[in-house]
Amino acid sequence: MTLQIGFLLFPGIQQLDLTGPYDVLGSLPDVKLHLVWKDLVPVTSSTGLVFTPTMTYDDCPQLDVLCVPGGSGVGALIEDPHTLDFLKAQAQNARYVTSVCTGSLVLGAAGLLRGRKATTHWAYHHLLAPLGAIAVQARVVRDGNLLTGGGITAGIDFALTLAAELYGEATAQLVQLQIEYAPAPPFDSGSPDTAPKSVLEEANRLTEQSRKARGEIVARAAARLG
Repeated sequence: MTLQIGFLLFPGIQQLDLTGPYDVLGSLPDVKLHLVWKDLVPVTSSTGLVFTPTMTYDDCPQLDVLCVPGGSGVGALIEDPHTLDFLKAQAQNARYVTSVCTGSLVLGAAGLLRGRKATTHWAYHHLLAPLGAIAVQARVVRDGNLLTGGGITAGIDFALTLAAELYGEATAQLVQLQIEYAPAPPFDSGSPDTAPKSVLEEANRLTEQSRKARGEIVARAAARLG
């Protein structure tokens, strides 16, 4: 039976949150990938790439894998009842409920992280606990059928982990080789634990307003959850 895999698409999506896992999971046998949004109007990513939804919430079949990417637009999603209702309905029977980066905050706003281990982008990790999650610092975190990936590039690690869950390690390793995923970055600054102090300070400065705004949004979501 063909696996139905759906990615939530929205204005302000972080394109690599979507396209990294999309390429990995799209390389698996017998899968059907959907880009799901409220309507079929093209949306623009946080860096200007334009994506066209292939399915609306109302037309979406029951998904085997539900994936919520992150991006600058997650704040609006956290306060959008239509989106949260869609996620809750799909999560009831999905084989896997998943996210990349700050997409986990949207799952949390839908009440899908309560009492469960999860991760997100390092700059917003502190926002998981108010949504009832058990925050874990890791590239990929699994708790039952909940699979969450850390910030942006961790989406590829997440997708390979999910590929192994779905089709076994040999298939996942084949996909990893096909996409030549053998990270060897020129700098050891991809984590707050390893980045130079000056780099971390600048990153914190650049995300300060976003962290404040999202903190307020998450606080309202947490209050609604009770």
